[in-house]
Amino acid sequence: MIALTAATLLTPMERIDQPLLLIEDGVIRRLGTRANSEIPANCRIVDLQDATLAPGLIDIHIHGGAGHDIMEANAEALPALERLLVCHGVSSYFPTTVTAPLEATLAALERLAAAVESSQENHAGEPRAVPLGIHLEGPFISHTRRGVHPAQDLLPPTVQTFGRFWQAARGHIRIMTIAPELPGASEVISDAARLGVCVSLGHSNADLNSTRAAVTAGARHATHTFNAMRPLSHRDPGILAEVLTDSRVSADIIADGVHVDPAVVELFLKAKGADAAVLITDATAATGMPEGRYRLGSCEVEVKDGRSLIDGKLAGSILTMDRALRNVMQYAHWDLQNALRLATVNPARVAGFNNHGEVKEGAPADLVVLGPKGEVRKTIVRGAGI
Repeated sequence: MIALTAATLLTPMERIDQPLLLIEDGVIRRLGTRANSEIPANCRIVDLQDATLAPGLIDIHIHGGAGHDIMEANAEALPALERLLVCHGVSSYFPTTVTAPLEATLAALERLAAAVESSQENHAGEPRAVPLGIHLEGPFISHTRRGVHPAQDLLPPTVQTFGRFWQAARGHIRIMTIAPELPGASEVISDAARLGVCVSLGHSNADLNSTRAAVTAGARHATHTFNAMRPLSHRDPGILAEVLTDSRVSADIIADGVHVDPAVVELFLKAKGADAAVLITDATAATGMPEGRYRLGSCEVEVKDGRSLIDGKLAGSILTMDRALRNVMQYAHWDLQNALRLATVNPARVAGFNNHGEVKEGAPADLVVLGPKGEVRKTIVRGAGI
């Protein structure tokens, strides 16, 4: 058993000064303070001194990093990405597909399902981010708002096609991005929601009425708000009006200062608040790498001057979650505790993992050790890395 102490703990729902966590077999067994907790005999004590402890960060939308793409078959791809993620405070993630030929998507889902199922394996004490489930982005998206998803591989949403994806992923699809205005979308939304999938609205040219119908059918989240969406107009409010005003809908955003202006990030956070806003990276293989050319599914992206581009269009990002966290603190003047909610407990709840994203008894010992400005000092994954 390990007794872990620090100056402060942000659970993140509450702040605890001089905390004491007892960790055994990768699980938080007891949570208290140094003043009111007794340390068991034969317990290894680790004092993080002036650091702040918080839940490990969770990224629900990520396409790659460390030079590797989620869709590639290379067995070293996910381990390399997972090592990069812990350097940026991420303990859990949801590998995210990109639109590809049907058979390629099915094969990728099978590989990712195997990675999720093997994530309980011990990596000889090496902390590596854990894939909790899969985010299916595409092929059920709008041609008009497809971004850089290949047009030739987009498919109309049908229950039958979704069923093939579900079977290939062996039930590990936890989030699905879909354009609600497409014929057949309502049926797929209802079917996916019934299976416990978080249906997320995105890559969409939907008007207000079709968006509201999708929420009624079971959609409850929005993907990279503002990007690849019908713009907000005061006479034609469209999808964004529903996303920003409906309290039943949570929403995520790429807070890199490139995809969305900092002033709009602040506006988004005022609209959704600390309970319903989520930070994502939409990171590509180029994340953590020097400028150059990298893969995004079947496409090649060029990274230059902090932007990931295909033919001049933004194609994912090179953002990291710790940077997104600090950006929110800067753009919206939020404190660290509230900003942390957007990268921990909120994404966990969106994906249906209510035992993650919070420091509490019985939860996995997934923790990030932070300095005073939110800089990552260390990441602990299921007790590994202490």
